[in-house]
Amino acid sequence: MTETEFDLIVIGGGAVAENVADRAVQGGLTAVLIESELVGGECSYWACMPSKALLRSGIALRAAQNVGGSSQAVTGGIDVAATLRRRDSFTSNWDDQGQVDWVEGAGIALVRGHGRITGVKTVSVEAADGTLTHLTARHAVVVSTGSDPLLPDVDGLADANPWTPRDATSAKVIPDSLAIIGGGVVAVEMATAYASFGCAVTVIARGGLLGKEEDFAAELVSESLGKLGATMRLGVSPTAAQRGADGVTLTLSDGGTVTAAEVLVATGRAPRSGDIGLDAVGLEPGDWLDVDDTMLVRGETNHKHGWLYATGDVNHRALLTHQGKYQARAAGDVIVARALGTGVHAGRWGAHAATADHAAVPQVTFSDPEVASVGLTSVAAAEAGYETRVVDYELGNVAGASLHADGYVGRARMVVDEKRGVLLGVTFVGQDVSELIHAATIAIVGEVPIDRLWHAVPAYPTMNEIWLRLLETYGRP
Repeated sequence: MTETEFDLIVIGGGAVAENVADRAVQGGLTAVLIESELVGGECSYWACMPSKALLRSGIALRAAQNVGGSSQAVTGGIDVAATLRRRDSFTSNWDDQGQVDWVEGAGIALVRGHGRITGVKTVSVEAADGTLTHLTARHAVVVSTGSDPLLPDVDGLADANPWTPRDATSAKVIPDSLAIIGGGVVAVEMATAYASFGCAVTVIARGGLLGKEEDFAAELVSESLGKLGATMRLGVSPTAAQRGADGVTLTLSDGGTVTAAEVLVATGRAPRSGDIGLDAVGLEPGDWLDVDDTMLVRGETNHKHGWLYATGDVNHRALLTHQGKYQARAAGDVIVARALGTGVHAGRWGAHAATADHAAVPQVTFSDPEVASVGLTSVAAAEAGYETRVVDYELGNVAGASLHADGYVGRARMVVDEKRGVLLGVTFVGQDVSELIHAATIAIVGEVPIDRLWHAVPAYPTMNEIWLRLLETYGRP
């Protein structure tokens, strides 16, 4: 590598990092990515893409079984080997050459190795062979290093060699049994996938399932997992773990035990910021990086110089790939604006502000049924002090849903800010509801008044008619 000075240095090479660099280059700056693993990052190889590939085959099979006419044609079960091969195709067999080609084609430089901040606008990169490369940024450094699985403090758990989410999404062989510690999105999705494969799944969740969603989401998902053969151990937590000849035995807080061939720990994430040189600029290694809405890192040293940014998981605003990319677009564009001296629009909903992070974050849990939500739940809205009205409707009563699947079961909820007459949150639970959520996102981001939503006519007969039913239940303007 001959060039060591760039307008922008990005520590990390995942999807979020790529987007920051791409926006900067499109704006006329030079940029370099630093990546110690695979270019494309967690989402491409161990999270979003492989996990959804593992889920899709079972969900598609059950969808066919839920429609008269196609159900009679389904004579076999899921082909696990074929599903794993399809998963491998989406990860390019964990080969990042395609991503490297994209980076080069976008005019972005790439340095392989571990990046560490050494001072204001300076970064060193340690290659696998120990060689150091010293880089200097003319304008900005962005930390986009992501997060790591959090291992709970359970006696013997670390020594039992448990699976992380990476192990679950990249497994080459499906175990006969799997115990999953946790009740969040990863736990629920992997429980759905592995139960679909015929694996005996036990979910151990102290706080229940999907605690950040509306309560009916956990109810419907738990019922569905039970039908798939999964066992729910809710309200308890592991107190000890030991690996033996039969697998891993977990002792639970209620005195019971669970033994499984493998144990997946899906109890949260920690920032990947422990060894990236934060102490060199007055920040605490291992901490989440606190940022403003332009992704500029807060802190005395950085406020003085205004050069360090953080995007994606590491800033702890919304640990979702699509939200990280949204932050990346804002950060890349504002770095360009500040570098070139053009106008910065950092106010609420400004071009350079990731305003949606606060109360308009969409998320889909690809369980069966799916859980799709955006904005505030009814509980979160009440805690925030809003005067709200909560409106529920059974999705199965919508004509489009009844055509979509025989015996369709699902539910929808909208949370209305009564003072302003706009939506604060929407949740859908049911088959294929992920395709409904963007309309809700637009309504919330646009703060579309309820009386105007009446004029957004849903096509008949589609599941989108749920909007009309929610409005009718709420009452005419």
